[in-house]
Amino acid sequence: MNTKYFGIRHWVVITLAALFLAGCATTPPPDESLIRESRATLDRFVDRDPGLKSWIDHAHAYAVFPEIAKGGFWVGGGFGHGMVFQGGQAIGRARVSQGTVGAQIGAQSYSQVIFFQDQTALRTFQRENFEFSAQATAVAATAGRAATTSYERGVAVFIKTRGGLMAEATVGGQRFRYESL
Repeated sequence: MNTKYFGIRHWVVITLAALFLAGCATTPPPDESLIRESRATLDRFVDRDPGLKSWIDHAHAYAVFPEIAKGGFWVGGGFGHGMVFQGGQAIGRARVSQGTVGAQIGAQSYSQVIFFQDQTALRTFQRENFEFSAQATAVAATAGRAATTSYERGVAVFIKTRGGLMAEATVGGQRFRYESL
């Protein structure tokens, strides 16, 4: 066995794990700052696809994550902070963590909006029983996409890439934490 190769790979995994854990432990921005950033993120989503305005107006509630940062090299992780809104008013804070395993390399950040169709879907999220594979269930926010998307089990998810480059063929998912205001 080539110990030099094993050592480099070993250090990469340790470094990524440390970054993931450090990200999960970060302090979220103050509520007012995060609320403003979340509203600006919604505006950017609507700029990209005006059809999303109807989702915002008609959803029972929605969670906005202005930035989720992720990175990986065979093992990956990501994290972000967001706000949950109902009737246009902030009702809680949310945190997302993501883990993936598989062929992947790079780093990327993206924004995410989760729409809840009804009280049942929102309560599932609030009770932290909400997990899914983001790669499999999220819809890229592009012009006209909102009109052709529907709720799946009471939830619809839209993402918009912010920056970075990541190639991946992975298995993993997202886990959410909720805290009422």
